[in-house]
Amino acid sequence: MVVCEIVFSPTGGTRRVARIVSEVLSAQVRTLDLTARDGAWRGASCTEDEVAVIAVPSYGGRMPSLAAERLSAISGGGARAVLVCVYGNRAFEDTLVEMEDRAVAAGFRVVAAVAAVAEHSIVRKYAAGRPDSEDRLRLEEYARRIAERLHAGADSLMEPLPGNRPYRESKRVGLVPLPSRACDGCGACARRCPAGAIDAADPKRVDEARCISCMACVAVCPKSVRRISRVKAAAVSAMLGKVCSGRRECGIFL
Repeated sequence: MVVCEIVFSPTGGTRRVARIVSEVLSAQVRTLDLTARDGAWRGASCTEDEVAVIAVPSYGGRMPSLAAERLSAISGGGARAVLVCVYGNRAFEDTLVEMEDRAVAAGFRVVAAVAAVAEHSIVRKYAAGRPDSEDRLRLEEYARRIAERLHAGADSLMEPLPGNRPYRESKRVGLVPLPSRACDGCGACARRCPAGAIDAADPKRVDEARCISCMACVAVCPKSVRRISRVKAAAVSAMLGKVCSGRRECGIFL
């Protein structure tokens, strides 16, 4: 069995979770990176004998719009799919049901879903270091249970996924990371930005209307000089402190 790993992961947390699941399911894993702007995912396809691990982060309880659009450009080919939603210890709300709808529309057969916690991409003190060793053990156990269903021939979910249709309103976060004067214009952020919001010729220029607040530029900056304003960061941290306290655990849906 070959796993086709379809991942949108601007800061790397979603990719780490997806890989834990994928490597339990199969030693043969190929990847379609929805984060990349090279368009390699456009027109790509899976086959009926593959298993797709489709993994995206939850942004405000929804799929990132770019991830949704790019998944729609892939042909599922009847492949069975495992959905992996990764969130920063707050809530994933309607993300899984939106993923299910997009996957089915693209020609996948959804057989299982996982909700996992990773370090919050904006305020990294929440769920810091996750997925951790405890998460890994839990995710590996989930993957073994999913593998058993796949080998038994399962081709659909046995239970409805949590979430609502219509989905919650998608709101633009508006947190745009900007460089400090220490930026040397290396361009790493522009190359990594999934939305193409950073000017490749002058990385200090940002198209704020295109920015999706994914924090890929912050994560990749070699000098750590790209960030959101301290005032906005403090406000977001205070707001999340009310809903991100305590440890949330991963979940499985079969």
